[in-house]
Amino acid sequence: MYKLLLPLLLVSVSRLYAQSDQKPDSTARMLQEFIFTASRGEGIKRADAPLAISVISTKNLKDTRATSAEQLLNKISGVNMVTLGNEQHQMSIRQPMTTKSLFLYLEDGIPVRTTGLYNHNALLEMNLAATRTIEVIKGPSSALYGSEAIGGVVNFITLAPTEQPSLKLALQGNNIGYKRGDFSSTFTTGKLGFAIGGYYADKRNGFLDYTDFHKGIFTARMDYRFTERTTLSNSATWLNYYSDMTGTIDSSMFATHTFKNQQTFTYRKVKAFRYRSTLSHQWNNQSNSSLSVIYRNNSIGQNPAYRIKDDYRRQGNVYVGNKELAHGEINESSFNSYSLVAQHRLQLSWKRAVIIAGVSTDLSPSDYTAEYIRIKKDTLESKYVSYQAPDSLLSNYSTRLENMAGFVHLELSPVDPLRVVLSLRYDRFRYDYNNHLDGSAYSGAPDAVNRFSRVSPKIGLTYSFTQRVGVYANYSQGFVPPQVTEMYNGVKVPQLSPAVYDNYEAGAWFNSANGKMSADLSIYRLEGKNAVISVKLDDGSFANQNAGRTLHKGIEAGLKYNPWGDLSLRFSGAYNKHVFVDYVEKGVDFNGNEMNNAPNWLYNTEIICRPSFLPGFRIGAEWQHVGSYFADPANTDRYEGYDVLNLRAGFSFRSFDLWLNVLNATDEYYSVITSKSNFGYSYQLAEPVSFNVGIAYDFSPLFKHRK
Repeated sequence: MYKLLLPLLLVSVSRLYAQSDQKPDSTARMLQEFIFTASRGEGIKRADAPLAISVISTKNLKDTRATSAEQLLNKISGVNMVTLGNEQHQMSIRQPMTTKSLFLYLEDGIPVRTTGLYNHNALLEMNLAATRTIEVIKGPSSALYGSEAIGGVVNFITLAPTEQPSLKLALQGNNIGYKRGDFSSTFTTGKLGFAIGGYYADKRNGFLDYTDFHKGIFTARMDYRFTERTTLSNSATWLNYYSDMTGTIDSSMFATHTFKNQQTFTYRKVKAFRYRSTLSHQWNNQSNSSLSVIYRNNSIGQNPAYRIKDDYRRQGNVYVGNKELAHGEINESSFNSYSLVAQHRLQLSWKRAVIIAGVSTDLSPSDYTAEYIRIKKDTLESKYVSYQAPDSLLSNYSTRLENMAGFVHLELSPVDPLRVVLSLRYDRFRYDYNNHLDGSAYSGAPDAVNRFSRVSPKIGLTYSFTQRVGVYANYSQGFVPPQVTEMYNGVKVPQLSPAVYDNYEAGAWFNSANGKMSADLSIYRLEGKNAVISVKLDDGSFANQNAGRTLHKGIEAGLKYNPWGDLSLRFSGAYNKHVFVDYVEKGVDFNGNEMNNAPNWLYNTEIICRPSFLPGFRIGAEWQHVGSYFADPANTDRYEGYDVLNLRAGFSFRSFDLWLNVLNATDEYYSVITSKSNFGYSYQLAEPVSFNVGIAYDFSPLFKHRK
């Protein structure tokens, strides 16, 4: 790995200095562009941020014409967003592919969900039609954003009002049942500015039966400028989502290419509303303040495929139970969230210092219910065909979650060109749990109150040799408190502590003087402790405990190269290793094993041609590689991974944009995530080749010529 990357670094640096007398192009100005996630919404230059951060630009969004977020995020080195179909997903950023609460998802710097109620599908609640850019921080950022910012932070930055009116419409669809319509518009009148955007997507009769879904999402933003120094920004997002829940297939189905879904009634439906109002005031050229009020309303109802268990099962050396019977549940998790964030930024002439400080509070009452269902199974077709819902509640509880925090962020330059960044945050949590049923093995723990607190530090530095070459290093700590389901879905409330991750990182970036080449490199070591795992007790029962240490380390590299004006190349790659250091789960010792679902190698490479003899035309090819990995923590079996080729072509003519995206162009047959347990293998099928055709029209030039 190092033998491959070091020559790349040396060659790039030599080219940089060999071409130092040439005029820099737009690529070389990348490090002078502003990013926002690295300093809580206050724009800073990329070269001043001592961390690994990547940006999906507005141009990337337009050229890709993505139907879901993984088609964008997987272009970033070290990111592997696993699609589970219909915008459902898992994530892997400096962590194995997982559903655990190790990633923080933001919209304009505000968490999409509240702490303690993480959902691995949270990005299906985002609105790509109203997204301007996406910023991704890799590694812990709890000192800036609090809990769950462990593997990374993904921040969707929405459209802002523009002086020049705009209106854009788009339609697209593919050969496997997907159809979608997008719209967006921005304009300003007097002191008022507006930006709206949304889309409706629908899929029916896909390649696999019972995989339909629909999603409607709409975002509206209104800015009002009281004076040149005082503004009020309001934004709201509405979501209505429904998807059939397909589940996975077993090893015999996967081996024989049997496209048969066992499910006929499982589903997931999400309704969400988010509102943010931010009052900003600039006291002078060196000082500004903001106050944000946030409200969230969210409910997820589901008849989950992963909760279905056959009654017929192996017990010792014999099988027992009814082959035509299975057990499942219908559940719903909902919450309301009321948050307040106050922040002040002060810029000093001394050492070019910048101080950002603030406080936040979040109150989120939540409810959870689960109802038992009795399922009939057709053994000949191997399908779950119907269910009955007896009057039997498995769970019915509410939890009042409170989080209060204070944070301070300091940047200064003791000597030029050294930049030092210090961040510190204190979080205090209170979970007030109320079980509406009598405590039992099925209904959960008795009433309880649990408290957690944590101080999260971060220190980093950057050193710029020139405007085009620099290095950085940082130490940061991330934490995640126990989730509500980990605390209270049991007979006893366990005494759990937050999981803590220590991150050590170094990196470099450079741009060639002629602007044709840019590259970045980061090396990290992430040590985790106090992970919440299920432990087998002496009496044979299981309980959640803080037990275990894990180690995550790797190297990430990105390269962009424009050999000539018509052609651009991009390489994003990472080598990671995730290891159980001290980990005993359910009585089994995994010490020294590699973590399951953790590919070592990840690549994403893209080539795009924009021929000068055909203005407005673009054509590109993208290759994604996910390396082999162990399917189980015991390291008994590997899945070979996969390679997938995506082709994209588009043509912009006047106000029209036409495109054709061929995803999985070679029609590879593979599983996006493969796992092994005591019940056997499970495979999540990838979609076959799809031809996505779209057309967009930009009405903005019509407004430009209006008098």
